[in-house]
Amino acid sequence: MDQDTFVYALSSNNAWAGYKAHQNPSFFPKLASGQAPQILWLGCSDSRCPETTILGLQPGDVFVHRNIANIISGTDINTSAVIEYAVAHLKVKHVILCGHSACGGAAAALSDSRVGGVLDTWLTPLKAVRYAHADELAAIKDDKARAVRIAELNVKAGVTVLLSNAVVQEAIRDRGLEVHGCLFDIGSGRIRDLGVGTKARGARGGDEIVRGKHGQLVFSGSNVSMAIR
Repeated sequence: MDQDTFVYALSSNNAWAGYKAHQNPSFFPKLASGQAPQILWLGCSDSRCPETTILGLQPGDVFVHRNIANIISGTDINTSAVIEYAVAHLKVKHVILCGHSACGGAAAALSDSRVGGVLDTWLTPLKAVRYAHADELAAIKDDKARAVRIAELNVKAGVTVLLSNAVVQEAIRDRGLEVHGCLFDIGSGRIRDLGVGTKARGARGGDEIVRGKHGQLVFSGSNVSMAIR
């Protein structure tokens, strides 16, 4: 990021803060008093996937952890610490693991070439997903479709790890925590429920509403919709 871009970012922040304060004078004082997010978002570091923006929510609504290719590993203490804090201490109601289309990590995992450095080590779990589903992936001739499919399989593998986490298991048993696997389509801006997690697709009884500062997400069956308040 060059200096001009950095200066612009600071200027943009100043304008945003002024607008939010004018729109709602209590917004920042209330935000500073504490957080009570209902969602833990586990996603990719890709700059095109800013979770609060694509969910249509506001600061304070979503607790977040992002890494390259949204890989969930039981031995990654960074991810594990985020999950434990969000689930055991913040008491989030939903854990959303979300992959996305056009993922560079997915493309790297599908390639036989090395990326170099620590990135090859980091992508090892995604490489393992590739080899576990080698026949299925090889049968997909379109490169973009193959990348989307491995992204879906990566989310499903990550959800399996989440459901094996002791803190997550306790929260599911004791207070009905829900775990969801989703995929964000960058080309359309839409999030698709992959039907994996604590409840199978279509098995949800009734609607679940997650309220934010200026909007709300409504989980209904396998669908997620947003309403502005």
